[in-house]
Amino acid sequence: MTAPSILLRGQGVAIATSAHLLDRAGFAFLREPGLRRPVPVIMLSDAALSLLRDVFGQPALFADRPRIARRVVKWGSAEASAMPHGAVVVSEDDLADVLDLLPHGNGTGQGAATRQAEAVQKSFAIHAMPPFPAAEVLRFGERLSSTARVRLRVDAPAQTCWIEAVDAGWLFLIPDGHGDAWLLAVGGAPEVLAASAPMIAPLIESMAPSGGQFDTSPRMLAGLAGDGWLACGTAAIAFDPICGDGTAQAAREGILAAALIGALARGEDPALLAEHYHSLLLAALRRHLQLSLPFYANGGTGRWWHEHYASTRAGYDQTTALLARRSEPRFALHGFDLVRRPAFGCERAA
Repeated sequence: MTAPSILLRGQGVAIATSAHLLDRAGFAFLREPGLRRPVPVIMLSDAALSLLRDVFGQPALFADRPRIARRVVKWGSAEASAMPHGAVVVSEDDLADVLDLLPHGNGTGQGAATRQAEAVQKSFAIHAMPPFPAAEVLRFGERLSSTARVRLRVDAPAQTCWIEAVDAGWLFLIPDGHGDAWLLAVGGAPEVLAASAPMIAPLIESMAPSGGQFDTSPRMLAGLAGDGWLACGTAAIAFDPICGDGTAQAAREGILAAALIGALARGEDPALLAEHYHSLLLAALRRHLQLSLPFYANGGTGRWWHEHYASTRAGYDQTTALLARRSEPRFALHGFDLVRRPAFGCERAA
């Protein structure tokens, strides 16, 4: 039996998604899990949950997790407003572990089907952890965050999350369904920002010491794909939590990574596929920065908000300029397959 020619490096939603789809398509691969520092909690939106359920064929995935049915937002000078919301609360470790343990689509297992892997003429690696083949990182601001475990007051509304902008940053309070919650603080220590949060502070009974800081700046590798490799996951391209969508984005990256390998096996041009992959992820980050701009424009009037609006705007302008230099997408996803767009279908024959 020919040794697998595909290597998956790292762990997380993007890798778990690509592993599942590659196995279902009959590709053999090797895993190099590595170590990572997970975010303690994720609020997985119903849209992201629906995507994962579709990919993994599990309609009841995470149906037993605590649900969020409402969010209350106090942003800038506006009064607090409540609105319906749909999400479940999971830890990042639990999310990755559950996805890795789900049964595969055809039951072949990782080592059983090498016929399609042999069609990939050289070894191929999907990197979700350093070192990356291209190490330069484009950063759009410096935004550190930290989390703290809190005990909610007994009268805190159930199935509700809270988001509040303060002078030096913003807070996100995510309950776990059992009377406790995680407080995400962006811009300063949780206890410091909470002291100036008139909406969130009264909801907290007690707060444990915060953990270490982690980077929540939007960023991406300057090169996301090349000859025999691509990069995915939050170590390769990261979104600001102000707009959410990070988990769904990671799943989409895993889908695209697996589809790209399928296209390689069919004989598509590796350079065009690499260009397509990088362009799509660059466009996704540009759109994310565009959506983030109004939040930083309206969150506050102090220096912190002005600086982060400016860095987000600069990131949007830079990604716009980079995207303008890229060619039009030559492929499109049909289900989980990457196929030529009709306008470019004749190139291969030529």
